[in-house]
Amino acid sequence: MEKGPKIAIAVTVVFIAAVGIRVGLIYKANHAPAPVVDNSSYGERTLSDDDMVMRRKERPDSVKDEKDLIGKTIWVAAGGQVSYFPDTGKHADFSHPAGKLLGAEPLAISEVFEQVAPTSGPGITAIPPGKRQVLLGFTMPKSSDPTKRYATPVGDFDEGSYTFYTDEMFFYDDPRTMYKAWGPDVWTHIEKHEAALGMTENQVMMALGQVTTPDSQSIGNRSVLFDNNGHPVTVVFANNKATKITPSS
Repeated sequence: MEKGPKIAIAVTVVFIAAVGIRVGLIYKANHAPAPVVDNSSYGERTLSDDDMVMRRKERPDSVKDEKDLIGKTIWVAAGGQVSYFPDTGKHADFSHPAGKLLGAEPLAISEVFEQVAPTSGPGITAIPPGKRQVLLGFTMPKSSDPTKRYATPVGDFDEGSYTFYTDEMFFYDDPRTMYKAWGPDVWTHIEKHEAALGMTENQVMMALGQVTTPDSQSIGNRSVLFDNNGHPVTVVFANNKATKITPSS
């Protein structure tokens, strides 16, 4: 498989190598109000153990490649950025968004299909509409209704070719195993999508999402506003440990 020929979603920040490249909100930002995503450089820093974790890439370039995910579980990497919708049978109900996929959430992939995407209204997503979008259909094993079906766009077809963003949006391996050094207490907070004192920036980002506004480029020693799926939280870090957590308006 080879990387698609065009890039429509920009890299917005490095969230450790394994958590990967943040999916940008460029398309949506041009069409509807969206939380601010800071694009400033992370500057020079020493690589941590987290940075050394290798994240698997599949580099899909066809719908057939995407269909290889059917029957498998993947996990959300771009927390708080990926919209998903009710799936009424290989058809996403773009008029009724179900919300944003949260970090480390497992998705059981059941189908792959194409659909013409809206260019306005609540169905606008971070994925360009192209002539049509490619969507993954899935269930959410840890949700209150694990049988309910949803779909999310992961690519588009335009100008005679496909572009896919699955590698940037998801983990193909369980992040709980990839980051087992974080320990069960941290993972309990992440699964509850909450920040806790003592967590690192990477851990809080996994818990609250990647839509952030830091007040400086000094990673681990700064204040960071997390959009937190529309429920803003400001976290102050010192020596890369959360020292203060405050809900924000």
